[in-house]
Amino acid sequence: MSEHVRTIRRLPESLINRIAAGEVVERPASALKELVENAIDASASQISVRLAEGGLALIEVTDDGCGMRADEIELALERHATSKLPDEAIEMVATLGFRGEALPSIASVAKVTIESRAGLGGDAWSRVVDHGMLVSDGPAALPPGTRVRVEDLFGKVPARRKFLRSVRSEWAASLDVVRRLALARPDLGFTLEHDGRRALHVQPGDTLAARTAQIVARELHDNAVAVDLARGAYHLMGVAGLPTYNRGVADHQYLFVNGRPVKDKLLIGAVRGAYADMLARDRHAVLALFLEVPAEEVDVNVHPAKTEVRFRDPAFVRGMIVSGLRQALMTGDRRSAQAPDAVAMRAWQAEPVAPSTTPQSSMFWQSQPNYQASRLSEAGQLWREYETAVLAPPAARAEVAAEPVPAASHPLGVARGQVAATYIVAEAEDGLVLIDQHAAHERLVLERLRAAGAGEDAAPAQALLLPEVVELDEPSCDRLEEAADQLAAFGLVLERFGPAAMLVRSVPAVLKGGDIQALVRDVADDLAKNGAALLLGEKRDLVLATMACHGSVRAGRVLSVAEMNALLREMEVTPRSGQCNHGRPTWIKLAHGDIEKLFGRK
Repeated sequence: MSEHVRTIRRLPESLINRIAAGEVVERPASALKELVENAIDASASQISVRLAEGGLALIEVTDDGCGMRADEIELALERHATSKLPDEAIEMVATLGFRGEALPSIASVAKVTIESRAGLGGDAWSRVVDHGMLVSDGPAALPPGTRVRVEDLFGKVPARRKFLRSVRSEWAASLDVVRRLALARPDLGFTLEHDGRRALHVQPGDTLAARTAQIVARELHDNAVAVDLARGAYHLMGVAGLPTYNRGVADHQYLFVNGRPVKDKLLIGAVRGAYADMLARDRHAVLALFLEVPAEEVDVNVHPAKTEVRFRDPAFVRGMIVSGLRQALMTGDRRSAQAPDAVAMRAWQAEPVAPSTTPQSSMFWQSQPNYQASRLSEAGQLWREYETAVLAPPAARAEVAAEPVPAASHPLGVARGQVAATYIVAEAEDGLVLIDQHAAHERLVLERLRAAGAGEDAAPAQALLLPEVVELDEPSCDRLEEAADQLAAFGLVLERFGPAAMLVRSVPAVLKGGDIQALVRDVADDLAKNGAALLLGEKRDLVLATMACHGSVRAGRVLSVAEMNALLREMEVTPRSGQCNHGRPTWIKLAHGDIEKLFGRK
């Protein structure tokens, strides 16, 4: 029996283009990116984008750039034809696109209409290609510039079409593409419409700070520092959000290399390193960084989509980003502190309390079988008293005289005061205890929310006297709208309020007095990061933890002695109160012997 020998053959041009399309055009956002980059490279000053059904039905990009003649339009639809490489020095490319694969690749999997006019004295021309087949070629009517229409993307390639996501997901990806390119070029004007509704409009000639505030977040203008660091021919500039202004997902980090939007692992890791000791593990910085590098020092031809780059000296680039960010973030606070004695400070390390609901696992639970139930009953009363005292407005808080409480009867001792309106100082029978009031109360609120959500009934809600409007981007509003019923079960009642805003009608009762704007933004971030499964099963604790953070007593809040003691008593009867929702300790203890060592008595 002879073996079957397969002969090597040349692939047909139509199949070659479809293979290239698989590399360059993954989804509508990929095609949109290529078209907008072409418009930018054509020296446009104004770029308008129209989408329908997230880009699945229509992508239209119109610019006022240099335009093309009829013969140039024909050549642009051929593979590896480009105006962006004047010679063979591909490593010196200074434009956004240069492979010459985008237009023929898109035209092989969609109906593409290219209309263009080169200058005021030129004639407008149109060419239509439907999934690789020429449909028409002739005169057109339009002002100088170019208009490209992409219709029915993957319409005749069902194997590719079925792997695309929902219209909302594809729209969110397309919006992100335009945002990043608009941020890369504040000197250009951009307009984006989706299904006949304008979603983005920025004027040409913006400053970098103004464009960043428009694209990323308005609040960034007042919560960021300027970054500007030069080392030889390398230059890093941009806007970096303060550590206290952070988000629950990393998609608010905009990174650019030589004007090209990138999502490069080296740069993302450098940003994470710069903020490492200033952010909780599950929080992310908000920033826009622009790195200018000599063309010969970076390879932008690593990936067909051109979102990754390779540096000749990656260690230098990483160090520059970390240094530039840290120097900028230090400008608002140049204070330094004397390092304390290392031996003494080692004594201030609390052993973490293992997350467990088993009474024996915590120092706060006694061995009597009915102790937990009885103390939890007391805890409920303590909670109500504490909630009334601490979460009410200062003017409404009644000063309750603290009754003398023997320190020996409570593991966390008796409150003696506050430090920096952030840490409670308590005296226990065996030493001194410091409590982080926000971290501790955050854990208590989370456990209360858990308990409320464990039952069949919806959690108690606090209706707002005046519903609050929270402005968000459209994809975030879409996610919140889809999850509205599940969020309502926890007491957070939301309604859609136009394309880019949500109306908050009520919040969980335990969160009254919290920052509603920040709460809704962070819940939207949680949904973006974890998807619809966030509110199911064990994952719901992630969103409950976010809610708890915004319903907690903040650092900087002055508490009375009665309020401080109520917090300590609640901690003593709450499971997992030894660590906050982010894994950090809520309290630490310095034993009497350690205090004596500090003063040289022992």
